[in-house]
Amino acid sequence: MSSTELPGVRSTAEPTSQVGAVRVAEGEGLRTVALPGLEMNVRFRPPQREGLPPALFVHGLGGSSQNWSALMEQLADSVDGEAVDLPGFGWSPPPADRDYSVTGLARAVIRHLDAAGRGPVHLFGNSLGGAVSTRIAAVRPDLVRTLTLVSPALPELRVQSSAVPTALLALPGVPALFGRLTRHLTAEQRTRGVTDLCYGDPSRVTPEGFANAVEEMERRMALPYFWEAMSRSSRGIVDAYTLGGQHGLWRQAQRVLAPTLLVYG
Repeated sequence: MSSTELPGVRSTAEPTSQVGAVRVAEGEGLRTVALPGLEMNVRFRPPQREGLPPALFVHGLGGSSQNWSALMEQLADSVDGEAVDLPGFGWSPPPADRDYSVTGLARAVIRHLDAAGRGPVHLFGNSLGGAVSTRIAAVRPDLVRTLTLVSPALPELRVQSSAVPTALLALPGVPALFGRLTRHLTAEQRTRGVTDLCYGDPSRVTPEGFANAVEEMERRMALPYFWEAMSRSSRGIVDAYTLGGQHGLWRQAQRVLAPTLLVYG
């Protein structure tokens, strides 16, 4: 995790409506950061003026940087925003070492921040991205200016029913079985199920936002590593929940020094 690690960067010169099969909102751009054993897609929105503090957005399980497009647009006059596709998600290929643990994903984001020299950042994380961001803030406080967690995947005293699918996906053999049992479902049906699970009020999702999510689901399901990324990341969350001592997520959260905002709903 050396700050001397130099990234190779491939960038879109002009943001367009689509880059390949990945949707890019108006005013956004995409670039790919290549580090040894790691390649990550980064979605960015140029700041509205010079001197704005940097921000980094980290998506949840099964999500992508696209999940943050609307918020990045709303905050464009306050921060210089970037959103990453975690390894194996969005447009980022799987990690070379196939490490989808919370620690492994946090290490990938830290490597990106070190190589880019953007820290300290306003760090935002949702669900799995919340657990990853908590770990980053705990082990590398120099990289985090503030921490905002939106329904982070931190251990709960009373397990909610919405956490059951993630736990099941972590079990050996279940992803393949789930894939067979649900192969008749369309991308739209799958997206509707995810929306109903993740949103307190699904009606607040705009038709355009839902259509974009369906398009992304279709693209993701065609990838050969789709279920591997889902199952290994789910297992990573469950493993992180069971860690004790100083490596436990709540113990890590106690070490966070940055001003922190928690948003649940």
